[in-house]
Amino acid sequence: MSNVQGILSQETAEVRLEKLLRTVAHLGHVEISVTQFEKSIDFFTDVMGLVLTEVDGGHAYLRAWQDYDHHTLVLKAANESVVNRIGWRVNSEESLKLFEKRLNEMNIDFYWVDGGQKKALGDALHFKSPSGIPIELYWEKEKFITDDPKLISKMPSHPSKYQMTGVSPRRFDHVNILVNDVTKEQEWWTDLLGIHHRYFIQNAEDVRLGSWLSRTNIAHEIALMRNSNQSGASFHHLAYYLDTGDELIRACNIMAENDIKIEWGPGKHGTSGAQFIYVFEPSGHRVEIWTGGFLIFSPDWEAIKWSSEVGQLGLDMWGSTPPKSYLTYGTKLGE
Repeated sequence: MSNVQGILSQETAEVRLEKLLRTVAHLGHVEISVTQFEKSIDFFTDVMGLVLTEVDGGHAYLRAWQDYDHHTLVLKAANESVVNRIGWRVNSEESLKLFEKRLNEMNIDFYWVDGGQKKALGDALHFKSPSGIPIELYWEKEKFITDDPKLISKMPSHPSKYQMTGVSPRRFDHVNILVNDVTKEQEWWTDLLGIHHRYFIQNAEDVRLGSWLSRTNIAHEIALMRNSNQSGASFHHLAYYLDTGDELIRACNIMAENDIKIEWGPGKHGTSGAQFIYVFEPSGHRVEIWTGGFLIFSPDWEAIKWSSEVGQLGLDMWGSTPPKSYLTYGTKLGE
């Protein structure tokens, strides 16, 4: 091997190693501003059955019963309902520094938030994706710990008891964003953050209608859907996972009893195999409740294409079509 070839091979190996070290580990939380602070808290605790870790001033910190972190959802009292930040945990403290280096190389504006400035969170990097999605990367985050006998579980693997109130989802699952150009956005998330592309839908004109991505082995942690209005990026929904289809039907009944309109569902996405319903919390953010879905274990997974001929089955294999609001409505992304 020539010296030039040796240098190129070494550089390639170094770049590959850095890319392996510089990656996110999993979706961590979402922070949303809400115009109906108390009503939104009531919805997420009494109707959804989330655990309220604490309320600190105009912030409420919540989690599902088997979310191990201090919180996976933050509600902030505000005059406008917006999504302030989508948080991702990185693989290591070193990974966080490597992201800083890469953001500098790419001339992407970012800033640091020192540990302790945000509840339960260590140092964090804040920046935006090409379409304007506000991202937070962090390594350190406090775990949920309680001395409340009403919450302490007998199961060592359960950070808190299964909730007997409301829907009681097991865990925070994913987020979905409306964007103008799905392909461009997906490639950026995969290239910079190392989030694997799992499956996608193309229409008859070969335009990407949606891409679903994950870093873990679940079907997706973030979805990118084409905004039919082509009016820019907005937040489509946050999602919670249930164990069974019976629990999903129970959730439908709970929504009816609490005057919560179901926007779409029950249905079953053919893409992921997930059974679903979509509802709106009092401040206007869309929430998905779902169960099922497939898991991915292959390290060389290739994204599955859903063409226009079968794309409708991808949306709902049981035959329903989403309402217009589902393809166009989203809440504003924060500055």
